[in-house]
This record gives sequence, structure tokens and C-alpha cells, in this order.
Amino acid sequence: MVALEKKGRSMEIKSVGIVGAGQMGNGIAHVMAQAGYEVRLNDISQESLDKAVATIRLNLDRQVSREKITAEERDSTLGRIRTTMDLPEIAQTDLVIEAATEREEVKDKIFAALVPELKPETILTSNTSSISITRLASRTDRPEKFMGFHFMNPVPVMKLVELIRGIATDKETYDACLKVVQSLDKTAASAEDFPAFIVNRVLIPMINEACYTLYEGVGNVQSIDMALKLGANHPMGPLELADFIGLDTCLAIMNVLHDGLADTKYRPCPLLTKYVEAGWLGRKTKRGFYDYRGEVPVPTR
Repeated sequence: MVALEKKGRSMEIKSVGIVGAGQMGNGIAHVMAQAGYEVRLNDISQESLDKAVATIRLNLDRQVSREKITAEERDSTLGRIRTTMDLPEIAQTDLVIEAATEREEVKDKIFAALVPELKPETILTSNTSSISITRLASRTDRPEKFMGFHFMNPVPVMKLVELIRGIATDKETYDACLKVVQSLDKTAASAEDFPAFIVNRVLIPMINEACYTLYEGVGNVQSIDMALKLGANHPMGPLELADFIGLDTCLAIMNVLHDGLADTKYRPCPLLTKYVEAGWLGRKTKRGFYDYRGEVPVPTR
């Protein structure tokens, strides 16, 4: 639990509401519940909620098998997670983390629905990987209590969380979120509110450049990934990583950079756009720069 001083009284963050039960949302629910927070996980689809809980259970079972946690800890973690399709139930938590798709109009609709239901003291955050925190916050009733809370994927494994303050975010809100990150045994990196923040400002243009390298015929999928893994000691090649992230997400971030910074060096590669238009989004659709429909991933170019 995280306590903070608020106008002379102590406010304790005990409950966390998470909007979106996808890859990021279920990972955030996992680590929050494991740290002792009461978690309310929301999605518009019951199927997505059921899948999220099954994924969390599978990952916890893996931790038990590796003797990182006990079976009792697994069970108590699962017991702290409640799923709901009712957004107002999420709003009654102490900290809300929006983890929906990386589309600003979707996030705006979620915040518009949440705001009338929120407790006055609830901190509102977004797991956005690139969208302006200041702009998202300006459309709510609490820009001073709004900030970016950007986890890395996969959430249970990755140690970094980017904390992004909008222009109106107050120190109490930042300090509260910092304490939550520390309670998860993760490390916070403070980022200013500029397009794509720190990690994706560096990472996604590298992936985009790998797409250009493929597009221009400098190398094929296999040679580009091998070159970066063996030549730069990267654990995954850039095209393999793009498939893991989701090509639609990579393209969305490149568009945010291109629109927000007005610099041609951030122009999305036409080949990346073409893959997204084809619906080849990477691992989640079984095809991207690799074809995952067989036993072994096979390069598609």
C-alpha cells in the first residue's frame, strides 16, 4: 500500500483500477495484485477478461515452478483481482491506469466516461507509450492529478516504468505514482511530456529504420535481425521486436513522432504501413515480418 499526504490528511492507495485487459493490462494487473493492491480489471469483452485472468494464472504458475513465489502467494494474488465490464466500478479505486489501445480517440472516450464516476481524490493515469499527457489530461476534470504511467512489455519481467508529468501534474501526484512504482520493485524513469517520451523516442525510430533497410533491399528479415543481435548485442532483432510489440503500435508511435515533431526523419516506412494495412501486425495476428503459423517462425521477406 502507498500512503501520501494530501491537504493535511493521509491518503492511502489500496486499490487500482485498470482499463483494458490486453497484453499490457493483464501484466499491470498481475504486478499490482502481487504487490498487495486490490485490483479491478475492466474490458468491454468478457472473453478478453477471462483470457487475461488465464494468462495471469499461467504466468504465476510459471513463477511457482521456478520457486520465485509460493503456491499460497499465487492464490492470494489471484484473489486480489476482480474483473468487471462496468466502468464505474473501476472509477471507485484510488488509482486508475488506462491501458487501452494506442489511439487517442479511444482514450478520450474512456476518460470521458470515467470522469463523472471518479472519487475526488482518485489519481488518473495512462499507460500510453507516445501520446501527449498534457493533451489527454486537459480533457478531464483533474489535470493536476493526471500523469503518464508507462510500463514496459512484458510487465512482470521488465523493471522500468516511465513516469510522465503533464504541464499541470502536481508534485503530490508524481510522488504518489513514484511510491507505487517502488512498491512493485521496479525503477522509475522520469520523462518530460514530449512525443514518445524516452524509450520509444529512441527505440521505435530504430525499428522504423530497420523497416527502411528491408524496404530498400539492403538486407532481408533474417540478415537484419541477425546483424543487430550479433553486431550490437541486442537480445532480439529489430524486426522480431516489432512483431512482439505489434506493427500497428509501432506505426502509431511513428505517426505521433512525425506529427508532433514535424521532422521528416520520423516519416513512417511505407513497408511498415503496408504490413499494417494487410493486417499483418506481428505475433498477435500470427503474421508480421515473420509468419508464426507453423512450429518455427519463418521470415515473410
